[in-house]
Amino acid sequence: MSQDPEEPKIYLLPNLMTAGNLLCGFLAILTIFKGMQVEDLLEAKPYYQQAMLYIFGSCLFDLLDGRLARLGGKESPFGQEFDSLADMVSFGIAPAMLVSSAVLSDFQLPASFDPSGNREGGVTWAFAFIYLLCGGIRLARFNCLAWIGSTSGDFRGIPIPMAAGFVASLTFIMISFAENGRSLGGWSYVLAAMILGISLLMVSNVRYPSFKKIDLRTKANVWTLLGFALVLGLIVKFTVYAPTVIFVVYLILPIFRRRKTEVES
Repeated sequence: MSQDPEEPKIYLLPNLMTAGNLLCGFLAILTIFKGMQVEDLLEAKPYYQQAMLYIFGSCLFDLLDGRLARLGGKESPFGQEFDSLADMVSFGIAPAMLVSSAVLSDFQLPASFDPSGNREGGVTWAFAFIYLLCGGIRLARFNCLAWIGSTSGDFRGIPIPMAAGFVASLTFIMISFAENGRSLGGWSYVLAAMILGISLLMVSNVRYPSFKKIDLRTKANVWTLLGFALVLGLIVKFTVYAPTVIFVVYLILPIFRRRKTEVES
């Protein structure tokens, strides 16, 4: 049976991985919503931890769908659009809900900005929406650049899965603080600034490495192998803080790449 020429090509394995990405994102949203029904962050811990596992599962599926498509030469416009829609759910809506309910749970506007004196709830929804809006713009721009053939080996702006991972890592820290009975205090403003920063980086023109060329045939020297082994060891030893540090290193990586280029030139 011949395929209708007007129907888009749908390749099974890559799009099946994208469906897994979407499923994990959907389950993360359902789980976060359950956690939002609980007022205390510590009581909501099991829900948020489970949601973060779903988000990391989405990252794994997102990595696999692109790899399978490229390895099999089965990249298609349908797969690209489907992937972006799934990413909007898993790495856009789900992390935005974490921003509002967990990451900025200690954030409150100063009393001078709230004449009513009712500071409960605050404006965390605004930070969450800014993150979501920038994530949507970033995905739409990526698709437009791919459509006109203007993509390169690097990402323009931080990729949304990395931004979602950064939000999830901050959630780990907030839960740890709640377990120890600690509050961020004034540092909550720094945390809010970090959320705004990661949002703006998604729509920036800063170049980030994509690591798409790394596969099973990629060769490495001894120092590179030791470096990756050290990173894995730090993640295992310092589970709460290590992921955030790794994401911060990736955020500032373009600075070191630019300096290296300037030195070489």
